[in-house]
Amino acid sequence: MDEAQIIDWARAAIILTIKISAPVMMVGLVVGVAVALVQALTQIQEMTLVFVPKIMAIFLAIFLLFPMMAQALIVFTQQIADQIIGIK
Repeated sequence: MDEAQIIDWARAAIILTIKISAPVMMVGLVVGVAVALVQALTQIQEMTLVFVPKIMAIFLAIFLLFPMMAQALIVFTQQIADQIIGIK
């Protein structure tokens, strides 16, 4: 195992992390902006009003996207395991 291969694995891991987290982060962003817009339009300035809808939406997104996330992690782990076995 050389440095180039370790860097490739690290790069692939970072890209996988972005692919897995981006949909959930986008859901949080959209819900946060929507609630902020409603707060601005109705002039309700409650600080905790943003958190409950955002947390609910993020949990729902994680629940719905978990099979895709798990499959991506399984494929990545299998690729790394295959490369480790091939090295020996």
